[in-house]
Amino acid sequence: MLVLVAPGQGAQTPGFLTEWLELPGAADRVAAWSDVIGLDLAHYGTRADADAIRDTAIAQPLLVAAGLLSASALGDIAQIAPGAVAGHSVGEITAAAFAGVLDDKSALSLVRKRGLAMADAAAITETGMAALLGGAPEVTVPHLEKLGLTPANINGAGQIVAAGTKEQLAALEADKPEGVRKVVALKVAGAFHTHHMAPAVDTLAKAAADLTPGDPQVTYVSNKDGQAVATGAEVLQRLVGQVANPVRWDLCMETFKELGVTALLEVCPGGTLTGLAKRALPGVKTLALKTPADLDAARELIAEHAA
Repeated sequence: MLVLVAPGQGAQTPGFLTEWLELPGAADRVAAWSDVIGLDLAHYGTRADADAIRDTAIAQPLLVAAGLLSASALGDIAQIAPGAVAGHSVGEITAAAFAGVLDDKSALSLVRKRGLAMADAAAITETGMAALLGGAPEVTVPHLEKLGLTPANINGAGQIVAAGTKEQLAALEADKPEGVRKVVALKVAGAFHTHHMAPAVDTLAKAAADLTPGDPQVTYVSNKDGQAVATGAEVLQRLVGQVANPVRWDLCMETFKELGVTALLEVCPGGTLTGLAKRALPGVKTLALKTPADLDAARELIAEHAA
């Protein structure tokens, strides 16, 4: 069984859309999306520097656009035929489009509003996130809570992401939990999936209320608890609440196991989730779409493992 996944914020790098926009029809499609959301996606995906695309309001729609564009190069969802879809953090909106809960333009409109609302929330207090490599959750989580930090992403494969104020993160650098090898600051501009994002929830709820979701046409696995969600209304409800609650990617991968995953394909800008899967899902074939040069290998993977 093939699982199709979409990465979250921090996966973007300068110029990562350049080669994708050279595919037939890609530039026109991205231009149309840009008009819908009032943001020049082609500029930010090809010419903007790392600081510019670190901005939450820019990074989030850019990531969703990249995921949709790279997947479309493989065909529609029926041609890819995944047994399940999921996304990490903002990647959940990309996955909602894969599942047919949202059309592409609705997904881009929602993520644009999400990014702006979360950027506004992040501006209230100087906050950030850091990945902890190694250590056991039963030791790391209480240690983070002692420092006032939130375990915002529990990713499995020996990785937990802490979020909080700059002062709290500095304290973590000086006082790492037992067993943690390294603390790595992430390329994000806020403490996402924590109480610091609470102001964004109401804004996103109002934006979601204007949408008419479809029910998932393929199994949609949620970050909230790793469970499959059966209705479009519940998918939207979870997308709204998730901005202020931890991402449980570890539980998503447990569900992939239960579903019988044999291969995992990560859309552009791929790499993060395949890296986690290689450690947490031994024996599962993985492939990350980084450039169009990866498309042929992705087609082979689909032919071998798709439903």
